[in-house]
Amino acid sequence: MLAGLSDTPSGRKVRVLLASLCLVSGLAHAQHPVLDARLLEIREINRYVPPRALGELRKIEAEARAAPVRTKADFLVQLCLALRGLNQVPEALAAAEELIAFGRETRDNVVIAKGLLTKAYVVSRMDQLALSHQLAWEGEKIANTTGDMVLRVQAAITSGQAYAEDGNFPAAMGKMQTALTLARQHGEPIPKVQALNSLAILYGQLNEHDKGFEALEEATALAEQTNSPGRLATLKDTEYGLAVDTNQPQRGLRALLAGLEYERRIGAEAMIAGTLVNLSDSYLKQHDYARTLSYGNQALRAGRRLNDDSTVATAHLNLGQAHLGLGSLSEGKRHFELGLAWYEKVGDKPELQEVLMEYGAALERAGDMAGAVKAYHRERALSNELFEKRRQKATLELQEKYDTEKKQRQIELLSRENQLKTTEIDNRRLQQRVWWLLAVVFALAALVVGILYRKVRHANAQLKVKNLELKQQSSRDPLTGLYNRRHFQEFMRSHLQVEKRGAGTSGEEIVGALFLLDVDHFKHVNDSHGHAAGDAVLKTIADSLREILRETDMIVRWGGEEFLAFLPAIPRSGVEEIARRLLSGISQQRIDYQDKALSVNVSIGFAPFPLIPGTNALPWERAVNLVDMALYLAKAHGRNRAYGVRGFANFEQTTMEHIEQDLERAWGAGYVDMSIVLGAAQEPKNPAAPPKLTIV
Repeated sequence: MLAGLSDTPSGRKVRVLLASLCLVSGLAHAQHPVLDARLLEIREINRYVPPRALGELRKIEAEARAAPVRTKADFLVQLCLALRGLNQVPEALAAAEELIAFGRETRDNVVIAKGLLTKAYVVSRMDQLALSHQLAWEGEKIANTTGDMVLRVQAAITSGQAYAEDGNFPAAMGKMQTALTLARQHGEPIPKVQALNSLAILYGQLNEHDKGFEALEEATALAEQTNSPGRLATLKDTEYGLAVDTNQPQRGLRALLAGLEYERRIGAEAMIAGTLVNLSDSYLKQHDYARTLSYGNQALRAGRRLNDDSTVATAHLNLGQAHLGLGSLSEGKRHFELGLAWYEKVGDKPELQEVLMEYGAALERAGDMAGAVKAYHRERALSNELFEKRRQKATLELQEKYDTEKKQRQIELLSRENQLKTTEIDNRRLQQRVWWLLAVVFALAALVVGILYRKVRHANAQLKVKNLELKQQSSRDPLTGLYNRRHFQEFMRSHLQVEKRGAGTSGEEIVGALFLLDVDHFKHVNDSHGHAAGDAVLKTIADSLREILRETDMIVRWGGEEFLAFLPAIPRSGVEEIARRLLSGISQQRIDYQDKALSVNVSIGFAPFPLIPGTNALPWERAVNLVDMALYLAKAHGRNRAYGVRGFANFEQTTMEHIEQDLERAWGAGYVDMSIVLGAAQEPKNPAAPPKLTIV
């Protein structure tokens, strides 16, 4: 788990924005030599150690506020950045507003532009990205009316970053190139370093990593001339990001270690904390658990000193994985749960889902299958919740679109009715005045009414069609075209399953069957190839299920990467064969996506339906829950296989509640009869399997 400030392009971008904003007080127009020199020193401190900078600023505040316009403006810029660096956002916003008001009062475009750009940076910390972007673009326009080259470089960089966050990468690249051109014209190394670093990060976002490394190399050579450990640390952070993106772990590790040395030389505590977390993550990926623990514990202490809950939580997650890797289950679980608690507190459910997947995988590698199943259950519940929210949003959007069309039709009908009423009034007046035109008027009125009647009938027919379409869409999954969970639930409420004996060709028992499928390593497909590839995989699996199963079988998109199939009538002896056909048929599919051939396997839980553990059959909801538990056993025991509940034994000695609490334990105790169907290219292996195990 990486540190939030430097493991992603957005995190690295935050540091560049801070550094570029520090250029606002470039002091190109010295008006108070002593104070200007002091502010230049504070700017270097503020860039990396905001607490110390704020103390120095307070010492000169009275004198700076009485200084000439540009000197006072540079003081307000540094005050705002120091407050923002200490997370005192309301105070930082007040300083930015004071700076803008001061610029407008003095009618100084340089001061106004600095105020707008500084405020853009503050409100971005408040997650008001749209406002932040507008302020950045407005500040750039005003900066370009001035002759302050340093300010114009910084404005172009900030504008480019805003376009990048907005997804407009061509415009972002144009702004970054403009910033570099202006910096080269200015000639000083600092603006060129900032422009090149921002350009390197943008190249990384565009996957043009070779160009990113070239820009970074030039920036490093210039930064060495400035003798600034802080600037070199920032460049090492950028190098680490590019190295991670290009799968160069050793280069990334060297960049982190070098950056840590620079950061410690200047006492940049916040940067040190982020780098320590990234170091623990880098060593974790190399399975060097001793160094992971060392840097993880250092990151934990640093995060606590800074009251940085995000860093503390991430350090706990890395420590948890390291302890699990060393076989220390209790300590590993303790750290993982501490990290998970923070993600649950802040309500970041997509990130929490990713962490739960990592937790389950780590427990699985450590041999704690029961713990892994619990983690997967938590992740699956969260996945289903997020899936349901997305489905509800799509349904609401469709309903809003339908309501809008309905209202528009009503308006048109009312308008036509008003026209008809007007026509009738005119006809009456005309009747009173011109009796000899009475027959013509009635004929015209009848014609108008007929036309309107036909149009109303046509509109009603269209409305009926729209209602049917809406009903169809509410029962189908929009991606795969399969039935959705809601339709299946409505179907099962009215479905009556009856076991038939002697109905088959060989006189054997005919039953229903439930199959619950989950795509193996689906997260890896999304992470490696993108969510569009994941969608292609889901649609291909849906098509495969239609080919493998019959038209009378119900196939359902159960949620996320899960599918459910309900077969109303098959021979009891054929249930395992259906599971084998599903495993084989899906694994043989090849998905062509962007000149790449993808393939996936599935894990399956299945059972005949109805399930009768004693004298009474289980409700369909409990039967599906039992099949879901069998599915998790299939995933926990190696994936690409199917676990089936065939029936129950010695049920008078147990209860259904005990079986549902731990299906695997009930299987081992002989209360549940289960079978296993292995996928292609797997050899049967289960030397410690519970009794009554049937491998088909």
